[in-house]
Amino acid sequence: MKCGTFMPLHSGKLTKNLVRTLGPGRHGDGSGLYLVVDTSGARRWIVRVTVKGHRNRQGKPLRTDFGLGGAELVTLNQARERALEYRRMAKQGINPRYNTQKEMPCFEEIAQQVHLERLPTWKNPKHGQQWINTLIEYAFPKIGRLPVSDVRQPEVLQVLLPIWTEKHETAKRVAQRIKTVLDVAKSKGFYTGENPVNTIRDAQVLPRVKQKVQHHKAMHWKDVPAFYADLSTRSAMAAKALMFTCLTASRTSEVLKARWEEFDFNEMLWTIPSERMKAGEEHRVPLTPQMVAILEPLKTLRSEAVFEGQKRHKPLSNMAMLMLLRRMNIQGITVHGFRSTFRDWAAERPDVSREVAEMSLAHKVGSDVERAYARSDLLEKRRHLMSQWCSFVVN
Repeated sequence: MKCGTFMPLHSGKLTKNLVRTLGPGRHGDGSGLYLVVDTSGARRWIVRVTVKGHRNRQGKPLRTDFGLGGAELVTLNQARERALEYRRMAKQGINPRYNTQKEMPCFEEIAQQVHLERLPTWKNPKHGQQWINTLIEYAFPKIGRLPVSDVRQPEVLQVLLPIWTEKHETAKRVAQRIKTVLDVAKSKGFYTGENPVNTIRDAQVLPRVKQKVQHHKAMHWKDVPAFYADLSTRSAMAAKALMFTCLTASRTSEVLKARWEEFDFNEMLWTIPSERMKAGEEHRVPLTPQMVAILEPLKTLRSEAVFEGQKRHKPLSNMAMLMLLRRMNIQGITVHGFRSTFRDWAAERPDVSREVAEMSLAHKVGSDVERAYARSDLLEKRRHLMSQWCSFVVN
């Protein structure tokens, strides 16, 4: 047998124990096989080969890294066998990228797996569904069936360019989700090299888009007392919910999903649990006599939902208050806009600090460090502000 026709499976420098315990970095086994340990603890195999007779763009011998799979799935011996197969191809002048028989999942398969694995972490099922829906609509038709290892910068640009200027916010979400899928693929050993989303972002390949801030259309604060007087003559549940929304300056979902156990009428407090807040933190709303006057008659309904809709113990539809505005011929105004109305009114008052006004809207104030030291939610100051607001509205 001539020298060079047989390539034995080497014993190498690594052991099973080292594969499990080595820290972050690239650890060589010999003959181009490496164990890569990420800072996250993820472990994957790669092999570096030089393809005989092939040159890169600089005219130098074509040296390429190939992923062989994650170390939790591919054993040390299996990695050595796969590395040997790649070296044989390269020695024969065959580029393993186009000839390997190793099963490679497509982009869509990895994306669906990421979606399922992260379902328990979504804030709610709707957010989880939105995450995968953007990829289904924009990414899967173009790169979904490609082997995930082949999704590089041109393929990512193929997805992003058509929507980058017309649907910029959506495009940014799609880019971030593609990045996540490729990061996961890399951690599992199916992807090598720099994430193309990072490369595109850092090189500013896509055109800069100047966005206009979209504000919810709001009623002028001087018009609120007259509007509220008209609203208070209506007996529909949507009217009661909208009155309460105006007085509390709360978000639509916070009001509609309110339950009686959240209210303490002795302490005059409505405590909204963290899971229902946008910022994920519990928020205390000081109650005023005007707010309680809306709630008291609703207790007789004995419903689990404070603002009950068509179905027993179920809240109103999230469109109920907006539809009421349209029936009242209030055009171009959103329910959420009443939060801006409250904020504009507060800004006109010389005795109200920005901090108190923002915290009344459950907005975060200051840097992370400042918030870490600011233990108080300024409840009593906010109680005084809400009392003034309710007195202005219900005059």
